[in-house]
Amino acid sequence: MSSLSRELVFLILQFLDEEKFKETVHKLEQESGFFFNMRYFEDMVTNGEWEEVEKYLSGFTKVDDNRYSMKIFFEIRKQKYLEALDKRDRAKAVEILVKDLKVFAAFNEDLFKEITQLLTLENFRDNEQLSKYGDTKSARGIMLAELKKLIEANPLFRDKLQFPPLKNSRLRTLINQSLNWQHQLCKNPRPNPDIKTLFVDHTCATPNGARAPSPVTNPLMGAVPKAGGFPPLSAHGPFQPAPAALPTSLAGWMANPSSVPHPSASAGPIGLAAANNAAMSKRPRTPTNNPTMDYQTADSEHVLKRARPFGMSDEVNNLPVNVLPVQYTGQSHGQSSYTSSDLPKTIVMTLNQGSAVKSMDFHPVQQILLLVGTNMGEAMVWELGSRERIASKNFKVWDLGSWSVALQASLTNDYTASVNRVVWSPDGNLFGVAYSKHIVHIYSYHGGDDLRNHLEIEAHSGSVNDLAFSYPNKQLCVVTCGEDRVIKVWDVATGNRQYTFEGHEAPVYSVCPHHKENIQFIFSTATDGKIKAWLYDNMGSRVDYDAPGHSSTTMAYSADGTRLFSCGTNKEGESFLVEWNESEGAVKRTYHGLGKRTVGIVQFDTTRNRFLAAGDDFLVKFWDMDNTQLLATTEVEGSLPASPCIRFNKEGILLAVSTNDNGVRILANADGIRLLRTVENRTFDASRVASAAVKAPSLGTFGSADITVGTSIGDRAPPVAAMVGLNNDSRSLDIKPRIADESVDKSRSWKLTEINEQSQCRSLRLPDSLTAMRVSRLIYTNSGLAILALASNAVHKLWKWQRNDRNSTGKATASVSPQLWQPPSGILMTNDASDTNPEDAVSCFALSKNDSYVMSASGGKISLFNMMTFKTMTTFMPPPPAATFLAFHPQDNNIIAIGMEDSSIQIYNVRVDEVKTKLKGHQKRITGLAFSHNLNVLVSSGADSQLCVWNTDGWEKQASKSLQMPGGRAAAPLADTRVQFHLDQMHLLVVHETQIALYEAPKLECLKQWAPREISGPITHATYSCDSQSIYVSFEDGSVGVLTAATLRLRCRINQNAYLPPNPSLRVHPLVIAAHPSEPNQFALGLTDGGVHILEPLESEGKWGTSPPTENGAGPSTASGAAGSDQPQSILDFLGKLLNSGKYSLGYYNSTW
Repeated sequence: MSSLSRELVFLILQFLDEEKFKETVHKLEQESGFFFNMRYFEDMVTNGEWEEVEKYLSGFTKVDDNRYSMKIFFEIRKQKYLEALDKRDRAKAVEILVKDLKVFAAFNEDLFKEITQLLTLENFRDNEQLSKYGDTKSARGIMLAELKKLIEANPLFRDKLQFPPLKNSRLRTLINQSLNWQHQLCKNPRPNPDIKTLFVDHTCATPNGARAPSPVTNPLMGAVPKAGGFPPLSAHGPFQPAPAALPTSLAGWMANPSSVPHPSASAGPIGLAAANNAAMSKRPRTPTNNPTMDYQTADSEHVLKRARPFGMSDEVNNLPVNVLPVQYTGQSHGQSSYTSSDLPKTIVMTLNQGSAVKSMDFHPVQQILLLVGTNMGEAMVWELGSRERIASKNFKVWDLGSWSVALQASLTNDYTASVNRVVWSPDGNLFGVAYSKHIVHIYSYHGGDDLRNHLEIEAHSGSVNDLAFSYPNKQLCVVTCGEDRVIKVWDVATGNRQYTFEGHEAPVYSVCPHHKENIQFIFSTATDGKIKAWLYDNMGSRVDYDAPGHSSTTMAYSADGTRLFSCGTNKEGESFLVEWNESEGAVKRTYHGLGKRTVGIVQFDTTRNRFLAAGDDFLVKFWDMDNTQLLATTEVEGSLPASPCIRFNKEGILLAVSTNDNGVRILANADGIRLLRTVENRTFDASRVASAAVKAPSLGTFGSADITVGTSIGDRAPPVAAMVGLNNDSRSLDIKPRIADESVDKSRSWKLTEINEQSQCRSLRLPDSLTAMRVSRLIYTNSGLAILALASNAVHKLWKWQRNDRNSTGKATASVSPQLWQPPSGILMTNDASDTNPEDAVSCFALSKNDSYVMSASGGKISLFNMMTFKTMTTFMPPPPAATFLAFHPQDNNIIAIGMEDSSIQIYNVRVDEVKTKLKGHQKRITGLAFSHNLNVLVSSGADSQLCVWNTDGWEKQASKSLQMPGGRAAAPLADTRVQFHLDQMHLLVVHETQIALYEAPKLECLKQWAPREISGPITHATYSCDSQSIYVSFEDGSVGVLTAATLRLRCRINQNAYLPPNPSLRVHPLVIAAHPSEPNQFALGLTDGGVHILEPLESEGKWGTSPPTENGAGPSTASGAAGSDQPQSILDFLGKLLNSGKYSLGYYNSTW
């Protein structure tokens, strides 16, 4: 169906809606498949009209179309099944199971069996992973939020979720314009015509009663197009004979035409219809001053309703998809709200590749999947959430005997080849690999490690230098170029060659397919600096132009396809990054900052319609597209080669950069860190990778709209916030830790932010109807939707925020008061109490990754509670000794590290109820435990002010070190020492009443130390913010300090009066502090009077103060005062610390617990 037919359907839909033909509107939406009415869909889901829901969906997709569609139908049918069980309607549940859910058994038999077993339960909520299922209304709401995300991510719904902007009664307006035009053509027009029908063309009667001939059929007016009518809706009418015009973007390049004679336009179809060599013209637009029809000519039906995308997996996968906000292409460049802080410059992880990286590409939908090709011929897929290489292919010719003698000869003595290029197809179901020897491989990707050979092409003689996917003639093709100076286009489905473009006089270096309006074309560049452009015909190149400096160049468009850039390096080592004026075929602007003696060829990429990045001079360099001056650089800890390979993900929140030690560094901005934190702890089990494509997580919990593509009964709650981000400034400096005086900053213009009044920040005391006892432990749930506190009387308190108009996310906030939540039974989660005074007992707890369970102790037995029912699941380990700290193993929730009062650490397996080993290395009770899954270590801290590192493979002690006490200060006999790993999982925050310190594991090298002035009193607690940019520190005088994590310098002080009403008779101060898992500027305080307060900066401020300036241009100072300046240190103290400490590196990063 043509685009005009499609537009006519929209006009009819608008007319039917205005005339209140509601059922007909939705029937036409379904039958045409042009517009998916999300509001109508929401109403049906909310009302539980399941048959109508599936019937409506059937107009747009089927169950087995793709993994997104399968997930959509599964969620709907699962909800219908659970509702039948909830109503005790077993017969209905069995019918749904057999009729609706059995289809999924073919893809995941274990899952179907698990669903069937729910019939045997009196209440399916007794299944621990469905214990969070609430009432029907809330469950539908949670499911609906997930369905909307899945629909938005499903490529079959692309361009079908927005109704085009139309003026009211547009169809009536067009008909009126048509009638007016018909009336103007009447031979004897009447002043007030009486038009009674639309079924025939209008004419005014002649004076003698005869009727004038129709203006359409009158032979004297044969040249006039049919009045008010559309062209034939099955095609583009009578305009076929004219040749196709070049798009504006190519026309200007003809100023320097090729010497090869050829017509200026294609004699074949330009990416629209079947290849019939019939010429076609761009339809002329009606002038704007003409009141008749205004035609739209673009016809990009490759994004409209079409058959199931090629290569879509039949299996049910459990692959995370991007759920970040979509940037629409209509956004004006000048109105962009992005700043340089949006650039991904924070190192979040390193992937150890093992061989030199040649090319990379992020998956277009699942934005944490990275495709990498190496010089050893490897092509592999990395999953950044788990940091695992989940699939790989080595170079191997599948059918050597069927290929050319030249290829066979080239492999006789050297059966190796380098990867020159890897790239995903637009829908992410395929990827292509171009090798240095003749061959292109196309693989189909089905999730997990399911990577299948799809197509092998002997594409070129010699090296295949580049490849890219395109959609000429609405058919997915791959464009290749090579050392043989030729560009070729191949049908991806069959491997047949569609076009061959010859004309370059040097090896073709790169290709860049694109389309403007309905014109499809290809830019190609060669090693001699020539740029050519080709239409999909056999008429030769349309452009013959020189790249700046005659460089080997790559070309790329901005994300919205409106701006063209190129970057390259010539034989003299000069590099050029430019933007082209497409209408003139000339350089529009040249960006400054590239090296003049570059080693290798500079690679570049574009993102967000705003930024450019290039790898050059051992750096990653960034430019604003609208400014030729260099915007920013990052040296990525000095790990880069001269010209690193770089690649943005689709949203521009992650950047992959190749390193000089055969690795890949992943850089992120704040959004990227949040994305990785969301997915990182979806534990990747290598033993199950082979079945990952067909086996999703079994049962889970309701609670979040985060998308997981795959079929599961629940598990909608996000995993624990994983530790992933890094610090922007990652340069290594040879600076020893010291304790410095803050007075040097008093002469600077920077000023410490002081918050002294409640009007200067947002604070909220959480409502509490239970007995107020001091808060011993405090934590946000991993979803950020609730706060859990443990009081000194062994009672837990849980506050939950509700989704409403004031709080659309339902996350914890100081702006909306939460509910102190209890289950309908009214029971409390109360720990087993020891015989000792509860006030003297040491409290501890740990929360499971999905917020379903809390393990807790208050001097007695350890208790395991269900967070939905508050029921005690089990108790174990009666004292003595009592547990004093608990930590779940990051890879296995069944393994718990338990710090004990007798200074030992017990590694306990909950599943088999067995202590696996006991670790002994401390002299006093254990006060802190922290796992690093990167280093495979456990770090422990004790009341003896000692740190120990244990290897988690064999549980041997690797290192131990006593804290360095600041000069003139002594620790209390039983002072708590807490430890928390940074997001990089290497650097460690150590909290002691006398100091905040940063250590590097596993050697426990002290990098930095900071001590408060004594007037503020001892430190009571501290924690990283969720993005690790800040450290929140609470003090005995009631104040809270906000330190910049990278420098350990105070930037904001929040005094007690800012969150507590003044009351001299009460001495209240925070005992514990907790950071929100996804809001870096929100934290909560647990007080000695039993109160829990949430603090956030004013919305107008957005953050807690500004970071202090650096000192002497050599980096930040190593310490600052918590409530003013530190106590002066003697030169002997300073030298002693200098001698006893290791190197200081600014390469530590920003972290949470």
